[in-house]
Amino acid sequence: DGWKAQVSRASALPVATPADMEWANAYLFSTPTRFGGAASQVRSFIDTLGGQWFSGALANKPVSAMTSAQNPHGGQEATILSLYTTFLHWGSAIVAPGYTDASIFAAGGNPYGYSHTQGAAFDDKAKAAIAHQAKRLVGMAAKLAV
Repeated sequence: DGWKAQVSRASALPVATPADMEWANAYLFSTPTRFGGAASQVRSFIDTLGGQWFSGALANKPVSAMTSAQNPHGGQEATILSLYTTFLHWGSAIVAPGYTDASIFAAGGNPYGYSHTQGAAFDDKAKAAIAHQAKRLVGMAAKLAV
């Protein structure tokens, strides 16, 4: 019942398209971890971007990634790093949070991108780490857009 309710809630959300990747100035990917990699739906979307990659439409744009998993050490870092490998092929500029703010340490200390463990509190520490990562990404997009 919970899964059906979530599908219903998510059905009204807009879906990203390859055309969105062309006009966007930055990308923030967030995906559940599936066996140490991005969920198949995210990988399938990435697979539709061959034309944008080939034309250079994805190059020189900042990108960052976040993830979640059922348990600590459930592949979160591997998921983010595997996405970053794809983004390197695109020629994008990876903007990880690094250890550039105390919020990163407070939320678990992942310098690659925020990662959440299912069942853990989604508290102000988590929200601050996400906000810092997003602010870094948007700030870098502004610098690159000049």
